[in-house]
Amino acid sequence: MAPHDLRRPFKRAAISDQQKRRELSLLRQEQNRRDAQQQARCLASSILSLQSPVPESEPEQSDIELETAPEIEKESGTLSKDLDVPRASKLRGPEVRKWFARQLMLPEWMIDVPDRLSQDWYVYARPAGKRCFVVSSNGTTVSRQRNGSILHHFPSALPAGAKTRDSSGSGQSYCILDCIFHELDQTYYVIDMVCWNGYSLYDCTSEFRFFWLNSKIEESAYTGVVPYVKDGLLFYNKHAHYQTGNTPLVLVWKDENCSQYVIDTDSKGEIPSQQQVVLELQDNGKLVTSDDPPVLFGYLDGDIIQKSGLHSGNLLRFAVSDGGLSFVDGKLDKADLNYLGKANRGRAFADSYSKVVFQFTVRHSPLKIDDLLASINSPDDQEKKPCDVEMVG
Repeated sequence: MAPHDLRRPFKRAAISDQQKRRELSLLRQEQNRRDAQQQARCLASSILSLQSPVPESEPEQSDIELETAPEIEKESGTLSKDLDVPRASKLRGPEVRKWFARQLMLPEWMIDVPDRLSQDWYVYARPAGKRCFVVSSNGTTVSRQRNGSILHHFPSALPAGAKTRDSSGSGQSYCILDCIFHELDQTYYVIDMVCWNGYSLYDCTSEFRFFWLNSKIEESAYTGVVPYVKDGLLFYNKHAHYQTGNTPLVLVWKDENCSQYVIDTDSKGEIPSQQQVVLELQDNGKLVTSDDPPVLFGYLDGDIIQKSGLHSGNLLRFAVSDGGLSFVDGKLDKADLNYLGKANRGRAFADSYSKVVFQFTVRHSPLKIDDLLASINSPDDQEKKPCDVEMVG
């Protein structure tokens, strides 16, 4: 094979059930349509009115920790992601952090190449920075980070985003943008829209929300120049609605060419010799991920639990030892883990299953850009070759 001939006519074999969960997620979003307008109004009011969980002067977690932090927490009886504004406004500390983290649509890590990648998915370069909501309403604009703390207050050109002489605008006019704040150029890059001028986009497909977006892997997303530091690629299934929490319909993928932080680093910014994971301790010593339903990784010895004063709900850090992770039929079979201690108190959730597996495969057998391109050029993916779509406003 010639050195430049990188597009292989075969797809990498799947190692997980991620595709099956994508199909189930698409079915579930049709079955669970909610009052999207009320959801958007509740979120906008909450972002403008809720108190910050931490003093704004408190240093934020590093971008590495924020952006590779686990993506969801399972539903609990005491804290719902759909709290109304009066109840949500009473939340404090970790509760606020958990509530806000649940309002964002957060990507799974790409473990396998999705089916119909060239037909059903959008892709663009993901900016490095702080994930946040930006809301304009009643003549002001507020941005809040994933932990609920206020990032900025500022006037903007968004509808209802600044005080004007003409104050006759409707009180129902507001916008909610899903953004990443890029420190180097002090710019908010919009990665999704939740609401525009009072019109909710929760139950609209990505294809509708991304009418302004038309990028391809071979072009600006992977190799092209963008005005920000890249931190991987984001893939959106064009049929996906804006779902709060973790979803396999949005994927993040990285390699050394499009991200500075492919392998997780420790608190000193160094890559540990062994992969580290954060799991939640549950009753009977179960160690699980943040997924819904959670994925069981094993059990912690009762003596360690007693001697360390641990209890259900604690987030614990482990190293993946020499035995690594083993899989059977796309599901975790065994995990060789070594207990290190409690996780950072700033953490809201355990790691997601897709993050753990991505970090494991990137150390041993990474999913490469060649695999993505090979999928696009495979016969199965080209059965219905799409034409270029002209996006219009």
